[in-house]
Amino acid sequence: MKISLGPILYYWTRDSVRDFYDQVAGWPVDIVYLGEVVCSRRHEMRFDDWLDVASKLAVAGKEVVLSTQALIESESDLKMLRRLAGNGLFAIEANDMGAVRLATGQSFVIGPHINTYNGETLEVLAEQGATRWVMPVELSRHMLAELLAKKPQDMETEVFVYGRLPLAFSSRCFTARRYNLPKDDCHFMCLQHPCGMTLKTREGQPFLALNGTQTQSASIHNLIGEINDMRQLGVDIVRISPQSTHTGEVVSMFRAAIDGAMSATEASVELAPYLFDAPCDGYWHGRSGIEQSKEMLT
Repeated sequence: MKISLGPILYYWTRDSVRDFYDQVAGWPVDIVYLGEVVCSRRHEMRFDDWLDVASKLAVAGKEVVLSTQALIESESDLKMLRRLAGNGLFAIEANDMGAVRLATGQSFVIGPHINTYNGETLEVLAEQGATRWVMPVELSRHMLAELLAKKPQDMETEVFVYGRLPLAFSSRCFTARRYNLPKDDCHFMCLQHPCGMTLKTREGQPFLALNGTQTQSASIHNLIGEINDMRQLGVDIVRISPQSTHTGEVVSMFRAAIDGAMSATEASVELAPYLFDAPCDGYWHGRSGIEQSKEMLT
């Protein structure tokens, strides 16, 4: 079973991003997704910067995939999408159907933001050239098992196993709204929130995280205790979403669990100190996403 590192979903400075991927080159991850998925106003990293990072990671032995923006809103967004699809060096992760159309005829990855809910959809996407799909985060283990029974034989399956869950996108920027700023003059306030901005209920319970135009879970989705079950189901790749702190330690814990150097229980205990918010795994078990299995709390 392979480990992938998903695209950075937050807005970090250019130096922070490049320093982060300098470290990633030495981590036990097999696949690295690069690029801006959330907001086209995030300009710290330019197209050539991403290609430069991609080339360095490829030299370090990583499989590199360029991720596309999930919500295309303008001609400039479409222009960037065309550049990504036509880069000629690296496969892309398509996060909307426009990207699928542009990637048709070449190998590409179906991202978690495309609604892949049945075997027929997987068949259609495979016909377009998809060789891997990332399960939408809201699907359960039961639904995954049904899809795996129907998926094209040569298509790889990837599951989001760690990080704040990417739940939805909007044309409105929630971070800018928090500061009473218009989206087009947001002062790039996302830079002040490298892990998103936690939103609490009236009772003070962390509920969601605001990340520009993206809404995430406040809780940290953590499926390290389900590694053996995923292996038996036939999952090929587990995805860790980069966070601003301790991502390297998280990768090490998952690698140990996958390789059998730690049991699921031991890995869960070792990983617990690195969680910066409450854990959750409800979606995996077919329940409310915010819930956490009792057995993983003990």
